[in-house]
Amino acid sequence: MLKPAHTLISCALLALMNPAYSATYVKAEKMLDVSSGKLVNDVVVSINDGVITNIDKRLPDVLNADDEVIDLGNKTLLPGLMDMHVHLTSDPRVPRSDRFTQSAPRKAIKAAYYANQTLLAGFTTLRNVGATGYSVIALRDGINAGDVPGPRIWAAGPSLGVTGGHCDNNRVPPELDYRAEGVADGPWAVRAKVRENIKYGANVIKFCATGGVFSKGTKVGVQQYSQEEMNALVDEAHMRGLTVAAHAHGTSGIKAAIVAGVDSVEHVSFIDDEGIKLAKKYGTWLSMDIYNTEYTLTYGEQNGVAEENLNKERQVSKRQRESFSRAVDAGLNMVFGTDAAIYPHGDNAKQFSRMVEYGMTPLQAIQSATINAAQLLKAQDTLGQIKANYAADIIAVDGNPLEDVSVLENVDFVMKAGQVYKNVD
Repeated sequence: MLKPAHTLISCALLALMNPAYSATYVKAEKMLDVSSGKLVNDVVVSINDGVITNIDKRLPDVLNADDEVIDLGNKTLLPGLMDMHVHLTSDPRVPRSDRFTQSAPRKAIKAAYYANQTLLAGFTTLRNVGATGYSVIALRDGINAGDVPGPRIWAAGPSLGVTGGHCDNNRVPPELDYRAEGVADGPWAVRAKVRENIKYGANVIKFCATGGVFSKGTKVGVQQYSQEEMNALVDEAHMRGLTVAAHAHGTSGIKAAIVAGVDSVEHVSFIDDEGIKLAKKYGTWLSMDIYNTEYTLTYGEQNGVAEENLNKERQVSKRQRESFSRAVDAGLNMVFGTDAAIYPHGDNAKQFSRMVEYGMTPLQAIQSATINAAQLLKAQDTLGQIKANYAADIIAVDGNPLEDVSVLENVDFVMKAGQVYKNVD
Protein backbone atom coordinates (compact mmCIF):
# COMPACT_ATOMS: atom_id res chain seq x y z
CA MET A 1 0.00 0.00 0.00
CA LEU A 2 2.80 2.41 0.84
CA LYS A 3 4.62 3.98 -2.10
CA PRO A 4 8.22 5.20 -2.37
CA ALA A 5 9.08 8.64 -1.05
CA HIS A 6 10.30 9.79 -4.49
CA THR A 7 6.70 10.32 -5.60
CA LEU A 8 6.08 12.84 -2.85
CA ILE A 9 9.44 14.49 -3.55
CA SER A 10 8.39 14.80 -7.20
CA CYS A 11 5.26 16.60 -6.03
CA ALA A 12 7.40 18.94 -3.98
CA LEU A 13 9.65 19.70 -6.98
CA LEU A 14 6.57 20.35 -9.09
CA ALA A 15 5.41 22.82 -6.47
CA LEU A 16 8.71 24.71 -6.75
CA MET A 17 8.46 24.88 -10.54
CA ASN A 18 4.74 25.74 -10.57
CA PRO A 19 3.59 28.15 -7.82
CA ALA A 20 -0.05 27.47 -8.71
CA TYR A 21 0.32 23.83 -7.75
CA SER A 22 -0.84 23.04 -4.21
CA ALA A 23 -1.44 19.83 -2.34
CA THR A 24 -3.24 18.67 0.77
CA TYR A 25 -1.61 16.22 3.16
CA VAL A 26 -3.63 14.22 5.69
CA LYS A 27 -1.56 12.75 8.55
CA ALA A 28 -2.76 10.14 11.02
CA GLU A 29 -1.40 7.50 13.34
CA LYS A 30 -3.16 4.64 11.54
CA MET A 31 -4.95 3.82 8.32
CA LEU A 32 -7.06 0.78 7.51
CA ASP A 33 -6.20 -0.82 4.18
CA VAL A 34 -9.64 -2.27 3.50
CA SER A 35 -8.36 -4.56 0.78
CA SER A 36 -5.75 -6.38 2.86
CA GLY A 37 -7.42 -5.82 6.22
CA LYS A 38 -4.20 -4.47 7.69
CA LEU A 39 -3.71 -1.35 9.80
CA VAL A 40 -0.87 0.77 8.45
CA ASN A 41 1.01 2.93 10.95
CA ASP A 42 2.04 6.57 10.52
CA VAL A 43 0.58 7.58 7.19
CA VAL A 44 0.58 10.75 5.11
CA VAL A 45 -2.01 10.80 2.35
CA SER A 46 -1.19 13.24 -0.45
CA ILE A 47 -4.12 14.79 -2.33
CA ASN A 48 -4.32 17.04 -5.34
CA ASP A 49 -7.43 18.22 -7.16
CA GLY A 50 -9.66 15.85 -5.18
CA VAL A 51 -7.63 12.73 -5.99
CA ILE A 52 -5.17 10.79 -3.85
CA THR A 53 -1.71 11.03 -5.38
CA ASN A 54 0.35 9.02 -2.90
CA ILE A 55 0.55 7.43 0.54
CA ASP A 56 3.77 7.71 2.49
CA LYS A 57 5.07 7.83 6.06
CA ARG A 58 6.22 11.44 6.16
CA LEU A 59 5.64 14.83 4.65
CA PRO A 60 7.87 15.96 1.76
CA ASP A 61 10.96 17.93 2.70
CA VAL A 62 9.73 20.98 0.79
CA LEU A 63 6.18 22.31 0.99
CA ASN A 64 4.55 24.91 -1.23
CA ALA A 65 3.26 27.95 0.62
CA ASP A 66 -0.27 27.02 -0.47
CA ASP A 67 -0.04 23.40 0.67
CA GLU A 68 -2.30 22.34 3.52
CA VAL A 69 -1.37 19.83 6.21
CA ILE A 70 -4.22 18.25 8.18
CA ASP A 71 -2.78 16.51 11.21
CA LEU A 72 -5.33 14.11 12.72
CA GLY A 73 -3.01 12.87 15.45
CA ASN A 74 -3.92 9.42 16.79
CA LYS A 75 -7.00 8.96 14.59
CA THR A 76 -7.56 6.00 12.27
CA LEU A 77 -8.25 6.73 8.60
CA LEU A 78 -10.72 4.76 6.47
CA PRO A 79 -12.22 5.29 3.03
CA GLY A 80 -15.49 7.18 2.96
CA LEU A 81 -18.36 4.81 3.69
CA MET A 82 -20.99 3.83 1.12
CA ASP A 83 -24.66 2.96 1.78
CA MET A 84 -26.33 1.15 -1.12
CA HIS A 85 -29.96 1.49 -0.02
CA VAL A 86 -31.35 4.82 1.13
CA HIS A 87 -34.43 6.96 0.50
CA LEU A 88 -33.39 10.55 1.12
CA THR A 89 -36.84 12.07 0.57
CA SER A 90 -38.50 10.18 3.43
CA ASP A 91 -38.62 10.76 7.18
CA PRO A 92 -39.75 7.91 9.47
CA ARG A 93 -41.42 10.41 11.78
CA VAL A 94 -43.86 11.52 9.06
CA PRO A 95 -46.78 9.08 8.56
CA ARG A 96 -46.94 7.67 5.04
CA SER A 97 -50.41 9.07 4.44
CA ASP A 98 -49.04 12.56 5.13
CA ARG A 99 -46.14 12.12 2.70
CA PHE A 100 -48.63 11.93 -0.16
CA THR A 101 -49.35 15.65 0.37
CA GLN A 102 -45.70 16.70 -0.08
CA SER A 103 -44.65 18.08 -3.45
CA ALA A 104 -41.55 16.94 -5.31
CA PRO A 105 -39.78 20.28 -4.62
CA ARG A 106 -40.53 19.90 -0.90
CA LYS A 107 -39.13 16.38 -0.96
CA ALA A 108 -36.01 17.57 -2.77
CA ILE A 109 -35.36 20.09 -0.01
CA LYS A 110 -35.81 17.42 2.65
CA ALA A 111 -33.45 15.17 0.68
CA ALA A 112 -30.79 17.88 0.62
CA TYR A 113 -30.98 18.18 4.40
CA TYR A 114 -30.76 14.42 4.93
CA ALA A 115 -27.97 14.04 2.40
CA ASN A 116 -25.87 16.48 4.40
CA GLN A 117 -26.66 14.65 7.65
CA THR A 118 -25.55 11.40 6.05
CA LEU A 119 -22.35 12.93 4.68
CA LEU A 120 -21.43 14.25 8.13
CA ALA A 121 -21.92 10.72 9.47
CA GLY A 122 -19.09 9.57 7.19
CA PHE A 123 -21.01 8.28 4.17
CA THR A 124 -19.50 9.88 1.07
CA THR A 125 -21.41 7.75 -1.47
CA LEU A 126 -25.06 6.68 -1.53
CA ARG A 127 -27.39 4.75 -3.79
CA ASN A 128 -30.89 6.23 -3.56
CA VAL A 129 -33.20 3.45 -4.70
CA GLY A 130 -36.41 5.23 -5.53
CA ALA A 131 -37.95 8.68 -5.11
CA THR A 132 -40.93 10.45 -6.62
CA GLY A 133 -40.72 13.39 -8.98
CA TYR A 134 -37.08 12.74 -9.88
CA SER A 135 -36.34 14.77 -6.76
CA VAL A 136 -33.14 12.98 -5.73
CA ILE A 137 -31.84 13.11 -9.29
CA ALA A 138 -32.18 16.90 -9.03
CA LEU A 139 -30.35 16.78 -5.68
CA ARG A 140 -27.59 14.62 -7.15
CA ASP A 141 -27.08 17.11 -9.96
CA GLY A 142 -27.06 19.99 -7.47
CA ILE A 143 -24.40 18.27 -5.37
CA ASN A 144 -22.30 17.58 -8.47
CA ALA A 145 -22.60 21.24 -9.49
CA GLY A 146 -21.51 22.41 -6.02
CA ASP A 147 -24.85 24.03 -5.20
CA VAL A 148 -25.32 22.06 -1.99
CA PRO A 149 -23.12 19.71 0.07
CA GLY A 150 -23.75 16.00 -0.01
CA PRO A 151 -22.42 12.55 -0.86
CA ARG A 152 -22.00 11.15 -4.35
CA ILE A 153 -25.36 9.73 -5.33
CA TRP A 154 -26.40 6.99 -7.69
CA ALA A 155 -30.09 7.84 -8.07
CA ALA A 156 -33.05 5.85 -9.32
CA GLY A 157 -36.13 7.65 -10.48
CA PRO A 158 -39.53 6.31 -9.38
CA SER A 159 -39.30 2.62 -8.45
CA LEU A 160 -40.97 0.33 -10.98
CA GLY A 161 -43.79 -1.93 -9.85
CA VAL A 162 -47.06 -3.61 -10.75
CA THR A 163 -50.47 -2.05 -10.35
CA GLY A 164 -51.43 -2.34 -6.69
CA GLY A 165 -48.00 -3.64 -5.72
CA HIS A 166 -45.43 -2.49 -3.20
CA CYS A 167 -44.18 0.29 -5.49
CA ASP A 168 -47.69 1.60 -6.16
CA ASN A 169 -49.66 3.81 -3.74
CA ASN A 170 -52.65 1.90 -2.38
CA ARG A 171 -53.67 4.49 0.20
CA VAL A 172 -56.05 6.48 -2.03
CA PRO A 173 -59.66 5.68 -3.04
CA PRO A 174 -60.39 4.31 -6.54
CA GLU A 175 -62.34 7.38 -7.63
CA LEU A 176 -59.07 9.34 -7.70
CA ASP A 177 -57.73 6.91 -10.34
CA TYR A 178 -54.18 7.37 -9.04
CA ARG A 179 -51.15 5.22 -9.85
CA ALA A 180 -47.61 5.77 -8.65
CA GLU A 181 -45.16 7.15 -11.22
CA GLY A 182 -43.27 3.89 -11.59
CA VAL A 183 -46.21 1.56 -12.23
CA ALA A 184 -45.79 -0.49 -15.42
CA ASP A 185 -47.47 -3.79 -16.31
CA GLY A 186 -46.16 -6.11 -19.00
CA PRO A 187 -42.73 -6.54 -20.65
CA TRP A 188 -43.01 -3.64 -23.09
CA ALA A 189 -44.46 -1.34 -20.48
CA VAL A 190 -41.55 -1.98 -18.11
CA ARG A 191 -39.09 -1.36 -20.93
CA ALA A 192 -40.81 1.95 -21.60
CA LYS A 193 -40.67 2.90 -17.93
CA VAL A 194 -36.96 2.11 -17.74
CA ARG A 195 -36.43 4.33 -20.77
CA GLU A 196 -38.43 7.11 -19.13
CA ASN A 197 -36.34 6.91 -15.95
CA ILE A 198 -33.16 7.09 -18.00
CA LYS A 199 -34.55 10.03 -20.01
CA TYR A 200 -34.91 12.03 -16.81
CA GLY A 201 -31.49 11.20 -15.43
CA ALA A 202 -31.63 7.94 -13.47
CA ASN A 203 -28.27 6.18 -13.26
CA VAL A 204 -29.64 3.09 -11.50
CA ILE A 205 -32.98 1.28 -11.88
CA LYS A 206 -34.98 -0.11 -8.96
CA PHE A 207 -38.08 -2.32 -9.12
CA CYS A 208 -40.29 -4.21 -6.71
CA ALA A 209 -40.23 -7.96 -7.27
CA THR A 210 -42.35 -8.80 -4.21
CA GLY A 211 -44.63 -7.23 -1.64
CA GLY A 212 -43.15 -5.18 1.15
CA VAL A 213 -43.41 -4.25 4.79
CA PHE A 214 -44.54 -0.63 4.51
CA SER A 215 -47.00 -0.81 1.63
CA LYS A 216 -50.73 -1.22 2.13
CA GLY A 217 -52.44 -4.43 1.08
CA THR A 218 -49.40 -6.36 -0.16
CA LYS A 219 -48.18 -9.67 1.20
CA VAL A 220 -44.56 -9.25 2.03
CA GLY A 221 -43.37 -12.57 0.61
CA VAL A 222 -45.50 -12.75 -2.55
CA GLN A 223 -43.91 -12.28 -5.98
CA GLN A 224 -45.34 -9.41 -8.05
CA TYR A 225 -43.53 -9.01 -11.37
CA SER A 226 -43.48 -12.13 -13.53
CA GLN A 227 -40.25 -13.68 -14.75
CA GLU A 228 -40.95 -12.38 -18.25
CA GLU A 229 -41.42 -8.83 -16.97
CA MET A 230 -38.27 -8.95 -14.85
CA ASN A 231 -36.24 -10.32 -17.77
CA ALA A 232 -37.38 -7.46 -20.01
CA LEU A 233 -36.75 -4.82 -17.34
CA VAL A 234 -33.23 -5.96 -16.55
CA ASP A 235 -32.35 -6.45 -20.21
CA GLU A 236 -33.45 -2.90 -21.03
CA ALA A 237 -31.48 -1.37 -18.17
CA HIS A 238 -28.34 -3.37 -18.88
CA MET A 239 -28.55 -2.54 -22.57
CA ARG A 240 -28.36 1.11 -21.56
CA GLY A 241 -25.47 0.50 -19.16
CA LEU A 242 -27.35 0.85 -15.85
CA THR A 243 -27.31 -1.51 -12.89
CA VAL A 244 -30.57 -2.83 -11.43
CA ALA A 245 -31.71 -3.27 -7.83
CA ALA A 246 -34.66 -5.51 -6.99
CA HIS A 247 -36.72 -5.12 -3.83
CA ALA A 248 -37.48 -8.74 -2.88
CA HIS A 249 -38.46 -10.22 0.47
CA GLY A 250 -40.13 -13.41 -0.74
CA THR A 251 -38.46 -16.62 -1.84
CA SER A 252 -39.80 -16.89 -5.40
CA GLY A 253 -39.29 -13.19 -6.09
CA ILE A 254 -35.69 -13.33 -4.91
CA LYS A 255 -34.94 -16.25 -7.22
CA ALA A 256 -36.77 -14.76 -10.21
CA ALA A 257 -34.85 -11.50 -9.81
CA ILE A 258 -31.52 -13.32 -9.63
CA VAL A 259 -32.33 -15.37 -12.73
CA ALA A 260 -33.35 -12.17 -14.53
CA GLY A 261 -29.80 -10.90 -13.93
CA VAL A 262 -30.29 -8.11 -11.42
CA ASP A 263 -27.13 -6.62 -9.98
CA SER A 264 -28.43 -6.56 -6.42
CA VAL A 265 -31.34 -7.91 -4.43
CA GLU A 266 -32.58 -5.75 -1.56
CA HIS A 267 -33.87 -7.08 1.80
CA VAL A 268 -33.64 -10.80 0.89
CA SER A 269 -35.66 -11.83 3.92
CA PHE A 270 -36.90 -15.30 2.92
CA ILE A 271 -34.07 -16.65 0.77
CA ASP A 272 -33.90 -20.44 0.66
CA ASP A 273 -31.12 -22.91 -0.20
CA GLU A 274 -31.86 -22.73 -3.91
CA GLY A 275 -31.78 -18.93 -3.76
CA ILE A 276 -28.40 -19.04 -2.06
CA LYS A 277 -27.08 -21.34 -4.78
CA LEU A 278 -28.44 -19.05 -7.48
CA ALA A 279 -26.91 -15.94 -5.86
CA LYS A 280 -23.58 -17.76 -5.73
CA LYS A 281 -23.86 -18.87 -9.36
CA TYR A 282 -24.83 -15.44 -10.72
CA GLY A 283 -22.57 -13.43 -8.41
CA THR A 284 -25.53 -11.34 -7.32
CA TRP A 285 -24.97 -8.75 -4.61
CA LEU A 286 -27.24 -8.91 -1.56
CA SER A 287 -28.18 -5.78 0.37
CA MET A 288 -29.81 -6.69 3.69
CA ASP A 289 -31.08 -3.99 6.04
CA ILE A 290 -30.83 -5.75 9.41
CA TYR A 291 -30.68 -2.72 11.71
CA ASN A 292 -33.85 -0.79 10.97
CA THR A 293 -36.25 -3.39 12.42
CA GLU A 294 -35.22 -2.25 15.89
CA TYR A 295 -36.23 1.33 15.17
CA THR A 296 -39.54 0.32 13.58
CA LEU A 297 -40.62 -1.98 16.40
CA THR A 298 -39.58 0.57 19.04
CA TYR A 299 -40.86 3.81 17.53
CA GLY A 300 -43.17 2.74 14.70
CA GLU A 301 -46.42 3.06 16.61
CA GLN A 302 -45.67 6.55 17.91
CA ASN A 303 -44.55 7.55 14.39
CA GLY A 304 -47.93 6.57 12.99
CA VAL A 305 -46.98 3.27 11.34
CA ALA A 306 -50.14 1.24 10.75
CA GLU A 307 -50.67 -2.04 12.61
CA GLU A 308 -50.68 -3.90 9.28
CA ASN A 309 -47.14 -2.73 8.62
CA LEU A 310 -45.92 -3.39 12.15
CA ASN A 311 -47.24 -6.95 11.87
CA LYS A 312 -45.35 -7.46 8.62
CA GLU A 313 -42.18 -6.14 10.24
CA ARG A 314 -42.59 -8.70 13.02
CA GLN A 315 -42.91 -11.45 10.40
CA VAL A 316 -39.81 -10.34 8.53
CA SER A 317 -37.25 -9.23 11.12
CA LYS A 318 -36.13 -12.53 12.63
CA ARG A 319 -36.18 -14.36 9.31
CA GLN A 320 -34.17 -11.65 7.59
CA ARG A 321 -31.44 -11.79 10.21
CA GLU A 322 -31.33 -15.58 9.93
CA SER A 323 -31.04 -15.22 6.16
CA PHE A 324 -28.24 -12.68 6.62
CA SER A 325 -26.27 -15.17 8.72
CA ARG A 326 -26.79 -17.92 6.16
CA ALA A 327 -25.67 -15.63 3.34
CA VAL A 328 -22.49 -14.75 5.24
CA ASP A 329 -21.77 -18.42 5.93
CA ALA A 330 -22.28 -19.21 2.23
CA GLY A 331 -19.76 -16.54 1.21
CA LEU A 332 -22.21 -14.60 -0.95
CA ASN A 333 -21.50 -11.14 -2.34
CA MET A 334 -22.84 -8.64 0.19
CA VAL A 335 -23.00 -4.86 0.34
CA PHE A 336 -23.97 -2.39 3.04
CA GLY A 337 -27.56 -1.23 2.62
CA THR A 338 -29.66 0.14 5.46
CA ASP A 339 -32.97 1.40 4.01
CA ALA A 340 -32.33 4.76 5.68
CA ALA A 341 -35.70 6.54 5.94
CA ILE A 342 -37.14 3.62 7.88
CA TYR A 343 -34.93 5.00 10.68
CA PRO A 344 -33.49 8.57 10.90
CA HIS A 345 -30.88 9.51 8.33
CA GLY A 346 -27.40 9.85 9.75
CA ASP A 347 -27.67 6.73 11.91
CA ASN A 348 -26.51 4.52 9.02
CA ALA A 349 -23.39 3.28 10.79
CA LYS A 350 -25.45 1.62 13.54
CA GLN A 351 -25.91 -1.32 11.19
CA PHE A 352 -22.22 -2.28 11.31
CA SER A 353 -22.47 -3.76 14.81
CA ARG A 354 -25.54 -5.79 13.82
CA MET A 355 -23.72 -7.19 10.81
CA VAL A 356 -20.98 -8.36 13.15
CA GLU A 357 -23.50 -9.72 15.63
CA TYR A 358 -25.10 -11.81 12.90
CA GLY A 359 -21.99 -13.34 11.43
CA MET A 360 -19.59 -10.94 9.74
CA THR A 361 -16.15 -10.03 10.96
CA PRO A 362 -15.62 -6.28 11.47
CA LEU A 363 -13.47 -6.24 8.33
CA GLN A 364 -16.19 -7.93 6.27
CA ALA A 365 -18.73 -5.39 7.47
CA ILE A 366 -16.40 -2.51 6.58
CA GLN A 367 -15.61 -4.04 3.19
CA SER A 368 -19.34 -4.28 2.47
CA ALA A 369 -19.48 -0.47 2.73
CA THR A 370 -16.27 0.21 0.80
CA ILE A 371 -14.71 -2.10 -1.78
CA ASN A 372 -17.82 -4.27 -2.19
CA ALA A 373 -20.13 -1.29 -2.68
CA ALA A 374 -17.68 0.18 -5.18
CA GLN A 375 -17.78 -3.07 -7.16
CA LEU A 376 -21.57 -3.04 -7.24
CA LEU A 377 -21.48 0.52 -8.60
CA LYS A 378 -18.78 -0.49 -11.11
CA ALA A 379 -16.61 2.23 -9.59
CA GLN A 380 -13.99 -0.06 -8.04
CA ASP A 381 -11.15 1.75 -9.84
CA THR A 382 -11.96 5.13 -8.28
CA LEU A 383 -13.90 4.60 -5.05
CA GLY A 384 -13.78 2.48 -1.91
CA GLN A 385 -10.09 2.60 -0.96
CA ILE A 386 -7.46 5.03 0.25
CA LYS A 387 -5.14 4.48 -2.65
CA ALA A 388 -3.29 6.46 -5.33
CA ASN A 389 -5.54 7.61 -8.18
CA TYR A 390 -8.69 7.08 -6.12
CA ALA A 391 -11.07 9.85 -5.07
CA ALA A 392 -9.95 11.51 -1.85
CA ASP A 393 -12.93 10.27 0.17
CA ILE A 394 -11.52 9.84 3.68
CA ILE A 395 -12.97 9.61 7.18
CA ALA A 396 -11.29 9.36 10.56
CA VAL A 397 -12.35 7.79 13.86
CA ASP A 398 -10.93 7.12 17.29
CA GLY A 399 -9.83 3.59 18.05
CA ASN A 400 -9.50 0.44 16.00
CA PRO A 401 -12.62 -0.46 13.97
CA LEU A 402 -11.31 -4.01 13.54
CA GLU A 403 -11.63 -4.47 17.31
CA ASP A 404 -14.79 -2.42 17.82
CA VAL A 405 -16.72 -1.66 14.64
CA SER A 406 -19.12 0.59 16.56
CA VAL A 407 -16.45 3.35 16.53
CA LEU A 408 -17.78 4.05 13.02
CA GLU A 409 -20.91 5.46 14.65
CA ASN A 410 -18.82 8.48 15.74
CA VAL A 411 -16.90 9.85 12.77
CA ASP A 412 -14.69 12.84 13.61
CA PHE A 413 -13.41 13.82 10.16
CA VAL A 414 -15.05 13.68 6.74
CA MET A 415 -13.42 14.51 3.43
CA LYS A 416 -15.07 13.99 0.06
CA ALA A 417 -13.11 14.58 -3.16
CA GLY A 418 -10.44 16.41 -1.20
CA GLN A 419 -12.85 18.84 0.47
CA VAL A 420 -13.24 18.75 4.24
CA TYR A 421 -16.86 18.72 5.44
CA LYS A 422 -16.22 17.81 9.08
CA ASN A 423 -13.05 18.28 11.07
CA VAL A 424 -11.85 17.44 14.56
CA ASP A 425 -12.42 20.07 17.22
